Amino acid sequence: MASESTVSPQGTSGPRCGRWWQPPRQTPRPRSGRGCWLSRWAAWASPLRWAPQLCSWPPKPPSAQIWARKLLPVAWLLCGPRRCASSNFKAADLQMQMTQEPKKKPSSSEPLVFGKMFTDHMLMVEWNGAKGWGQPRIQPFQNLMLHPACSGLHYSLQLFEGLKAYRGRDQQIRLFRPWLNMDRMLRSAQRLCLPTFDKAELLECIRRLVEVEKDWVPNGAGTSLYVRPVFIGNEPSLGVGCVTQALLFVILCPVGSYFPGDSMAPVSLLADPTFIRAWMGGVGDYKLGGNYGPTVLVQREAQKKGCEQVLWLYGPDQQLTEVGTMNIFIYWTYEDGVLELVTPPLDGIILPGVVRQSLLDLAQSWGEFRVAERKITMKELLHALEEQRVREIFGSGTACQVCPVHRILYEGKNIHIPTMEHGPELILRFQKELRGIQYGTSPHEWILSV
Repeated sequence: MASESTVSPQGTSGPRCGRWWQPPRQTPRPRSGRGCWLSRWAAWASPLRWAPQLCSWPPKPPSAQIWARKLLPVAWLLCGPRRCASSNFKAADLQMQMTQEPKKKPSSSEPLVFGKMFTDHMLMVEWNGAKGWGQPRIQPFQNLMLHPACSGLHYSLQLFEGLKAYRGRDQQIRLFRPWLNMDRMLRSAQRLCLPTFDKAELLECIRRLVEVEKDWVPNGAGTSLYVRPVFIGNEPSLGVGCVTQALLFVILCPVGSYFPGDSMAPVSLLADPTFIRAWMGGVGDYKLGGNYGPTVLVQREAQKKGCEQVLWLYGPDQQLTEVGTMNIFIYWTYEDGVLELVTPPLDGIILPGVVRQSLLDLAQSWGEFRVAERKITMKELLHALEEQRVREIFGSGTACQVCPVHRILYEGKNIHIPTMEHGPELILRFQKELRGIQYGTSPHEWILSV
């Protein structure tokens, strides 16, 4: 947190966050029971609710600050001057333009390849510095009209999110923890100096879009409707700086199971310290398009060497950070003899994944083994493998949920990981718990019903 301090409205000394102490916008009373989540979440995410945890001095214990760290941007972004004037669009103003030429929907027997087929409609909201946000609209899916000098194309002023909607046996459509995606998306926007937006209003617009496209949500084990919000700078001129035009849009695509036939196939990893995904002071903990393009070359190198994914290492001690585009977990007996699930901490180079947080929350609720967020080095892992203390290694992400690892190629040597020899017991348990929540067989507060 910033070292500069001042007196907050409560009279306590803390970081200079005066801009954060403006009264929150009052959310309109929902017109029906279906929308009641909006007012509850708007009150829960209110700046006045969380700002004291971020700005009080002396700091509260880590347990009291954990959600403030996840919900809010880093302190210097919060406390700095507003970079761009902004307003808020409202879901109540959502305009609807239905397509006159609906596409043929895939049959239940047709394979669903990720990101290849899109639904009939998309959500679009435009912003400019003079007028602020325009009215949100649901319109037929179509190509974008972009100026050749568009800042999102030239300077990577772009970000995106990824979440899923699931159809349960009761035919109810459910979004999984979408609030966390909205929190992360706003934080990414502030990092790029893109205009801010009301998270609750955007989420309601997305819910309405999924509702319009509910017939596109596939009905099958492991299938879902992938939701891809995108936010780009749309400045029609060259030069790096704050934009005066921006475009936010959301597209949807039906996707199949990450593992065909529910086989839970393990992956192999290339661990090469020559390549670095993110570094301290960078933007590795934001979901920006610019973080993904540079990984394509390394992914290709991994494939040339017979590996499916990359194990990203960082620093002279070769810390394990991520697996491909997933967070990494190790289930092992630690050096002190305690059974433990460990993942790297959110220290600025790790993306705060929604599934990552969900696995931590589930494991902590079970209370059967220690759950830790701690740096893990390659030396530690190799030592644990030699002593046969490692049970399972896996990645987590929206696409796969949990993905087992069975081999690591490191310094020219193939290192066997005994994940599949242990069931994989924990991975299968996580998968069962997540699916129960996502498909509605285990009612949970993480779900937003469409």
